[in-house]
Amino acid sequence: MPTSILDAIEDLSDADRPGIACPSCGSGKVAQVLGDNGGVSYVCTACGHSWS
Repeated sequence: MPTSILDAIEDLSDADRPGIACPSCGSGKVAQVLGDNGGVSYVCTACGHSWS
């Protein structure tokens, strides 16, 4: 069992997400994050652009 939530999260920062590309730079290196209102947002780990 992981000792913290950070231990339980798999590092996918260098993995391409199939079907999702950054609208700014076109990279597939996109992380899915929870938005402020509970919705889903995305952040490009290549250029830093975020969108929902």
